[in-house]
Amino acid sequence: MTRVAAAQLATGTDVAANLDACLRMIDQAAAATAELVVLPEFCNHLSWYDDRAHARRMACELDDSFLTAIARRAARHRMYLKIGVTLARPDGRTTGTGLLFGPDGGLLGESDKQILMGAENDYLDPGSADSPVLDTPIGRIGMYACMEGVINEVTRSLALRGAQLLLNSLNSFAIDEASLHVPVRAAENKVWVVAANKVGPLLPHAQLPAIAARLGVPPDRLHGAGESRIVAPDGTTVALAPPTGEAIVLADIDLALADDKRRPDGTDLLAARRPELYAPLAAAPNPRRHPPGAAELPVALVAPDASAIKAGAADGVALMVLPELADIAVAEVIGVLAGSDAYAVLSVRAGGAHYGVLVDATGVVGRQPQLHPTRRHPWLTEPGDTLEVFDLPWGRLAIVVGDDALFPETFRLAAIQDADVVAVPFSPVESWELRLGLPERAAENRLNVVAAGEADGELAGAIFGLSPDFTLWTTWTGPFTGVISQPISTAATPGARYVPAVVRPAQAVNRAVSRGTDLVDGRPRQPIRQPSDNESSSVTTEPTNPSGQPSSEVRR
Repeated sequence: MTRVAAAQLATGTDVAANLDACLRMIDQAAAATAELVVLPEFCNHLSWYDDRAHARRMACELDDSFLTAIARRAARHRMYLKIGVTLARPDGRTTGTGLLFGPDGGLLGESDKQILMGAENDYLDPGSADSPVLDTPIGRIGMYACMEGVINEVTRSLALRGAQLLLNSLNSFAIDEASLHVPVRAAENKVWVVAANKVGPLLPHAQLPAIAARLGVPPDRLHGAGESRIVAPDGTTVALAPPTGEAIVLADIDLALADDKRRPDGTDLLAARRPELYAPLAAAPNPRRHPPGAAELPVALVAPDASAIKAGAADGVALMVLPELADIAVAEVIGVLAGSDAYAVLSVRAGGAHYGVLVDATGVVGRQPQLHPTRRHPWLTEPGDTLEVFDLPWGRLAIVVGDDALFPETFRLAAIQDADVVAVPFSPVESWELRLGLPERAAENRLNVVAAGEADGELAGAIFGLSPDFTLWTTWTGPFTGVISQPISTAATPGARYVPAVVRPAQAVNRAVSRGTDLVDGRPRQPIRQPSDNESSSVTTEPTNPSGQPSSEVRR
């Protein structure tokens, strides 16, 4: 077992005070016998500057007094220490960088942030290289930062290259960062995640009221949202800090658990990927080309019986999704839809293939084969090779069939084809799939997701609709809640046979999570092109040369 810690703290514009806060929290983690501690992002200075020249003046250098003190404190306590800072690079770039120091104070690795958030684009330069995987005596470690975890590519690449433990330094006021975006990266890759967030104002104290007024939000919503946490490979949070106040969270973890990528049916979630299908994701930027869909669309999860489908059609539901391999014939569903404009999606086995079938009152409109064979369906020997998107009167629909829902890449393929809604006939197996996986697919791609399954003979699943209140760069219809991208969820309740909701296809057009940061088009291409995509896991990066001198607990 390895004892790891996340240190939650506040920083400001006083670099010396920031250093003192970092050293104090490192000492607290060491007093709790942590072998590794993660500090937040931008520990040297608030991520707010007058201009790029100011940002460079305030940035660290690898041998400066700030980082020398951090390295020496790691050596004093014989611990691994990850910290996020801004770095003034010799080539003129200023980067947001994660640094990992070893127990001797040596610098083991650097990770430049590849995806900058909002105003960070004004002051910093994005990283152009994939983050390294560092093979250490305690395990294989990968680093990422804040916005890099709001989409899937960076953490996916680290897991594919063998990382067992991912260290996330955050500088976030978004409450859905901790509750959704952090734990899903652990679950979908079956790795450990240690995430350290800020508390206190994320903007200069004197300017905070005016900035908050300009954005139309309460000033305290521009504070770090805290809730630093440690997450197990099944997506379970094993240690959690409060939303306010300094804290150290601790957990004793078994890194070897991250070497088992198997689902209960024996499917290895990384080995089952099909990298050859994901080539379009590495293409050059492709802004949305299709017009927006309908402003609102009535949809429903429907049990596989004619009366439930008929009720949906009578209520004016435009799209109904049935569970995977539902016990009802395609022809019967078509017959029940007679006289309505409704569409329905169900799935069927056809020899060695598993198809999602789109029907309306006139017959079969389209078919989508499952792309990823898994051990749950050993008969699935004829997978498809492409994901199709269907043009319908109210928008563009993709169908994700069965266990294709396990793979973030499937939904990315839908997003780059301008899908507005995704129908998912599936069978939830592990709790994270519905609790974290599908809401994240909606959030990180700006997709409305309608997912129907069956569990213990009852209708299961949920509808994840896009909210019109998205980011701080659009006008909110109500008070700002601190949620940035988490969708609106309508879940099936026990005994339900028909679960209606309204989704918003037109909202899929807006993918700008902040000024200059596009969730889909801004994805990094480099991780997708890694040669290790053809392997389930391998460590490909050597540590840099040193250059410097589930029990759980919360300490405040």
